[in-house]
Parts: sequence; C-alpha cells; structure tokens
Amino acid sequence: MKMPKSVRSAEALGRVRLSRSFFMRDFLHSEIAAINGMANLPDDPDLAIAAGRQLCEQLLEPLQATFGRLAIRSAYRSPEVNAYGNAHFQSCGSNERNRGRHIWDQRSQDGGIGAMTSVVVPWLVDRLDQGITWQAMAWWIHDHLPYSELQFFPKLAAFNIGWHERPRRRISSFIAPRGLLTKPGMPNQNGDHSDQYRGFPALAVPENCLP
Repeated sequence: MKMPKSVRSAEALGRVRLSRSFFMRDFLHSEIAAINGMANLPDDPDLAIAAGRQLCEQLLEPLQATFGRLAIRSAYRSPEVNAYGNAHFQSCGSNERNRGRHIWDQRSQDGGIGAMTSVVVPWLVDRLDQGITWQAMAWWIHDHLPYSELQFFPKLAAFNIGWHERPRRRISSFIAPRGLLTKPGMPNQNGDHSDQYRGFPALAVPENCLP
C-alpha cells in the first residue's frame, strides 16, 4: 500500500483490520495533527500495519478480553506530528526515540519493528478509589503479556503499552512513586508477582484470528 495522498486512499488505510476488534483508523487520531493541520498518516503503510497487527493481537485484544473496552489515546504518530509535539509540548519523545514505538512505520535503531499506543482501561479507573494501584496493573501485564514497554501517567492511570519484536520488558511511571519499576537485570524482573494484583481477573484468551 502506498502512502495515502487523497481522502479515498486515507479511507482505505483506515479500513484495514488489524485484529478482531481494531481497525487502523482507531489509531490515527491526533489532537496535535487536528489543531495544526497535519496529516497523521504513515509514509510506509505496510510496515505500520504489520507492527500495528502485532500490537493489537498480542497486547490489546487480550487486555480488552480480560478487562473490557479499552479507550485508545495517542497511538500512531507521523514523524512530522511527533517532532512537532516534541518541540512544542515536551509531551512526545524525539523521533529517534519513538521509531518502532509511536512511529510505527519506521524501524527502531536496532532494526526491529514495533508499535505503541496510550490506553485508558476503564476497569482500572473505576477501582483507583478502592486502592487498586498502577503497579498492580503493571505487574499483571508483566506476568501475562509479551509487552516491550509500559509507561504510566497520572491522568486516568493511562499508560503507554508497546509491542516490539525485540522486547525490552521495561516498566516506568510518572505516577508516584515516579521512575523505574522494573527492567531486565533488576531482581524483581523474573518470577511470579501475583501477590501484587490479588483480585484481578484471570487472563481471557481472545479469538485473534480474523473471520
């Protein structure tokens, strides 16, 4: 598929089904692009689709099957959109850092493909006042899903979740206590963490194959 340069070709890209529940259009909205008149569309749609399918099938479908509907926040960013966000809002990492992450259609420095999105899990939001913590969700994902990176944020306990063919298995947070929760080499990286998420639902296995 060529880079979309018309409404029709952009519509065709948006209709591409990434998994049972998700289509490419779900990941293309950007407030930065909308306000500043930018087209948030990939230069290499085929690479973006390949990475996005892994993100959806390996991570988002199991999350949604287990916890209910996910709200997709910032997902795919074109290099133009990401660079603008980095320069003007400090809310986006550099383009170099986000290749193979939010910039789905460019490979990361190690040559791997990857994709990332920010999500809100209403199941978690509804339980924050009951004492459920972001760490509990982080450890549940760590023990159950083949994620590459997780990064948690204060508003609505939203978090970045990324798939990469060379997973980094790194969790960090801007919610107190800020900083790094785990990464390879830390003593808490391996083993069972089920004592951290008591009462969480068991992993639901979705039907990932397309009809």
